Amino acid sequence: MLYHAAIHGIYGELGNMNKKLLKSIGAVVAGAAVSIVLELGTDKAMRTAGIFPSGEGSMSDTLFILATTYRTIYGVLGAYITARLAPDRPMFHALILGVLGTVAAAAGAIAMWNKMPEIGPKWYALALIVLALPPAWLGGKLRLMQVNDQTESSLQPDPR
Repeated sequence: MLYHAAIHGIYGELGNMNKKLLKSIGAVVAGAAVSIVLELGTDKAMRTAGIFPSGEGSMSDTLFILATTYRTIYGVLGAYITARLAPDRPMFHALILGVLGTVAAAAGAIAMWNKMPEIGPKWYALALIVLALPPAWLGGKLRLMQVNDQTESSLQPDPR
């Protein structure tokens, strides 16, 4: 009987760990997906509206700054979503997303470095690397501030 209880306890804990791990992975994937879909959608909208050149046209530095700006904003949103969906430690999850973004941006810069400046300025590739973590931190911080506000308001006496 004790043996069965111990085995059930071990498997129960493993099941809880697996669920938590899946929720963690899902939170990071969801935040990344939101950021990527918004970035690609905005890129497409900018091309359709004639703001960004379509096809092989080159963009000015001003347009690359615009793209950097909205990518940074979407990075904050994606990290916030990751932190919001995380089963615990929202900042940790948001920063995981930021690290993955840094790695992806670095890989892209390495792969495309010798094709620059034809496809874009080198500063843009470097900016994407440098700007991956700060928005992730900000998205996580926004979630922590929201959680703290909710906790503080739940501790206030009922005005009735």
